Amino acid sequence: MKKNLYVGLVHHPVYNKFKEVVTTSITNLDIHDIARSCKTFGVKSFFIINPLETQKKLLERVLKFWKTEIADFYNPDRVNALSIIEYSETIESVIEKIKNQEEVHPLIISTTATKLKNQLSFKKYKKKSKPVLLLFGTGNGLTKEIHKLADFVLEPIGGVGNYNHLSVRSAVAIVLDRLSSEK
Repeated sequence: MKKNLYVGLVHHPVYNKFKEVVTTSITNLDIHDIARSCKTFGVKSFFIINPLETQKKLLERVLKFWKTEIADFYNPDRVNALSIIEYSETIESVIEKIKNQEEVHPLIISTTATKLKNQLSFKKYKKKSKPVLLLFGTGNGLTKEIHKLADFVLEPIGGVGNYNHLSVRSAVAIVLDRLSSEK
């Protein structure tokens, strides 16, 4: 990837299946699999965004093991991938952190499985040159407010039929691949 890309996995505010705004739990699979995809595609930092102190402690506990000599001996590739993870309570604090690091406000691009008006295509994304914060939602996706906060909403990943409900781990991998593709 040519630009400085950051990924945010949002656990709040997101929808549940009843379209209620909720906070979802951090999962071990998301931590590991998304970090590996991010590292593979050159993402600078992978932010796990969750306001709950209990969830922060869970993440810290998982990451603590992966900072030990045993972990480095057992699986140095995993240690390397997990090294790009950062915790944040809010999207706003992630934006501020990136802004301070890059010395410019990043483009905020949200993702959704829903077709909306004026979505950014993968092709047009490649023409953007500023640092980018790419937001993915857990549960049943990011809230309308997050999409309004974003500079762009990325077009959904299209499959072969009407069914379109990928795991967030799969969606992140596919999106990063499409954004980095030379095609």
